[in-house]
Amino acid sequence: MITLTGKKISEGIAIGRLSFYKRETKEIRRIYVKDVEKEVQRFQRARHKALQELKNLYEYAEKEVGEANAAIFEMQQMILEDQEMIQQITNIIVEHKLNAEYAVKSTMENVLASANKSSKTYIQGHDPDVKDVSARMLRILARVWKDRMMVDEPFILASGDLYPSETVKMNKTKVLGFVTKYGTINSHTAVLARTKGIPAVIGLEESLKKEYEGKTIIIDGFEGKIYIEPDYTTITKMRQLQDANHTQVQNLERLKGKENITQSGQRIDVCANIGAREDIENVLRCDAGGIGLFRSEFLYRDNGSRLPAEEQQFQMYRLAAEAMGTKKVVIRTADLGGGKKAECLDLGEEDNPEIGYRGIRVSLDKEEIFKTQLRAILRASAHGNVQILLPMITSVEEVMQAKLILEKVKKDLKTERIPFDEEIPVGVMIETPAAVMISGELAREVDFFSIGTNDLTQLTLGMDRTNEKLNRYYNPHHPALLKMIRIITNNVHLEGKKISLTGDLAADLDMTETLLQMGIDELSVAPNQVLALRKKIREIQ
Repeated sequence: MITLTGKKISEGIAIGRLSFYKRETKEIRRIYVKDVEKEVQRFQRARHKALQELKNLYEYAEKEVGEANAAIFEMQQMILEDQEMIQQITNIIVEHKLNAEYAVKSTMENVLASANKSSKTYIQGHDPDVKDVSARMLRILARVWKDRMMVDEPFILASGDLYPSETVKMNKTKVLGFVTKYGTINSHTAVLARTKGIPAVIGLEESLKKEYEGKTIIIDGFEGKIYIEPDYTTITKMRQLQDANHTQVQNLERLKGKENITQSGQRIDVCANIGAREDIENVLRCDAGGIGLFRSEFLYRDNGSRLPAEEQQFQMYRLAAEAMGTKKVVIRTADLGGGKKAECLDLGEEDNPEIGYRGIRVSLDKEEIFKTQLRAILRASAHGNVQILLPMITSVEEVMQAKLILEKVKKDLKTERIPFDEEIPVGVMIETPAAVMISGELAREVDFFSIGTNDLTQLTLGMDRTNEKLNRYYNPHHPALLKMIRIITNNVHLEGKKISLTGDLAADLDMTETLLQMGIDELSVAPNQVLALRKKIREIQ
């Protein structure tokens, strides 16, 4: 038995024979053409055909993986409609009298080489999508219509890498799971694998050898391992794990649509956190009560060297709002700084970044950037139940200043006759001991609260939760933290406001009953933790 270790991107166990994906390609040669006009027309016909294929793929993906994930193929259409790219390809054909295949290949290579410097956000950081579009165009131009992916019986797919369009079309009855040499855990391919529930391990590099073709392998998507020609003991263990996981998933699925209510009749809201566009569909799939924490900083971190524009942010917030319908979407303004760096925003180096220049401090200091985000959020509020959450609050003055800026933005939007929710709720995150002690005063200024337990715990204990040397001392159930939660809950409820709790503690099933006894109104966790938490709540006496 051979054991290989890679990166886990989609949990689950898959057992089957390995089959390498054979992507049909033709060598692209530099060929001179006599009739350049005819060659340009050939390129344009191929481009229009590719656009139609992507539109069809979007419709298919929308049904299979939801609107949020299907948007990948809208972005790919944008690449094909990019006028600058079209002109570059046309120029190569006309000026150099070269064939369309070569023009497409060379232009796409140039796009990839300069992607990080591009002002086009749909290109930055999306190399696999650019390659996917390029491969589609070249396939059409070369009249290569089929890729050999399927065999007669269910199998495990192996490849160097997979394009998003290849992943979304996978038939789960045939493709039991997949493994790749390359890829990243946050790629569109990885997201689609998780959404479709296909066990997968990536990043095996050169340890994934062609000689494994046809051999029986096991994918352990929980541990990020694969076993080549596993022994009897390993097969038995993995089959048991597979059966247990299947049973657990089935049991949890039955909880969809049911109330989060204890056996004594106490109700509590269960929402989900998101930190990427692709998480929206997962929130819908897990039947969460809404988005309790939209970590907007990913829009800044994933945007390269350019700040995300108002329109870019608006489209993202609108997508979430429309997807949730009447359910709430709590958007936390950018919590940048500390360990959350963004290339587009140079915040300098600090000795103690976690207690330094971050969160609301950055927003208030960089007012124009803050205004841009608030404009986008307010515009999105016209499309759903949107709420604003301010991070790392330590004083009433910070809240007042933020609300003053918000009012300025509202006034501007009114002047421009742009619709928004004039009564949009504003809340604060309680992440510092200072905020705990003034929670009563804060409750008179805002509409709701969210306790960020990760930061509150480490700031209360004076310990970095990521420092392995402190593992034996770090106690997320520390009595001081629990007393703080009680203080906050009492102060907030006295003012008739509601309080949510997020962070690791929210998903800690050993603490669920205690948190309910304290009077927490809502727990917000990762989408894949929603149903397990709902089960725990319903079991409490």
